Amino acid sequence: MEKKFWWPPLSAWPIGPRHEKPRTQGITMVFDKGMGMNAFQDLLETAGEYIDFIKLGFGSAALYRSEMLAQKVTMARRYGVELYTGGTLTELAYWQGLFDEFLYTLRSHGIQWIEISDGTIHLSSRERKSLIQKAVAQNFKVLTEVGKKDPKKHLALPALIQQIVEDTNEGADYVIVEGRESGKDVNLYDEDGAIREKDMEMLVESLPSLDILLWEAPLKDQQQMLIENFGPNVNLGNIPSPEVIALESLRRGLRSDTLRQALTGRSWQEEIHPSTKII
Repeated sequence: MEKKFWWPPLSAWPIGPRHEKPRTQGITMVFDKGMGMNAFQDLLETAGEYIDFIKLGFGSAALYRSEMLAQKVTMARRYGVELYTGGTLTELAYWQGLFDEFLYTLRSHGIQWIEISDGTIHLSSRERKSLIQKAVAQNFKVLTEVGKKDPKKHLALPALIQQIVEDTNEGADYVIVEGRESGKDVNLYDEDGAIREKDMEMLVESLPSLDILLWEAPLKDQQQMLIENFGPNVNLGNIPSPEVIALESLRRGLRSDTLRQALTGRSWQEEIHPSTKII
């Protein structure tokens, strides 16, 4: 009798169950700085089942031909991936008094998610709430982003926490913790890209749940630390497109860095805030 083979040859993922798509936790957001259509399709064919969002970084979507933007949206959705434009483009639209027109343009291209931020411009609390409410009222799903892009304008941690709570109360689906493309010298990351652990602990202790957070973590060491602290289904973003499979391997304990947890019998669930545990 012919032997049957199965793939993958594993009984379970070593560091715990991984949520499969469609999902609301364990989100992976990929950073697109201007991929051509062939590269975009290759990414989706290779790793689409591990990607939830693709963000057109910076204000780069404004440089796309209209038909190419619509084509990317359609192709991504075919793989169960949502595409959205970076928050800088939203900031620019608001600064120029064109926020309503911006929402209309996104909808006309089939984009259903919007990022609202003030990483470069200044928004008062009232203005920020108004933009979130307007987008929600027009049936957009909302990601907000907290933190400033200029290292000289760091938000104090209590202000960051307050903004996360306010955005959640106004209807944000996810709140992105700013990490920029570099992952260095912004928010909870120091100038070398290491996570400020005391700030992270304070953030964790101040929120009833971390499920709404999407951590921008472009660097592998950041991804590893967040997975080790919050488990394989932590939400991670600004992932470089060539690193999607590598990140998924890290999430599932297929790389030595996270496999060591399983081999030592150490559970990430024993070390984190109770609100983040999977029941």
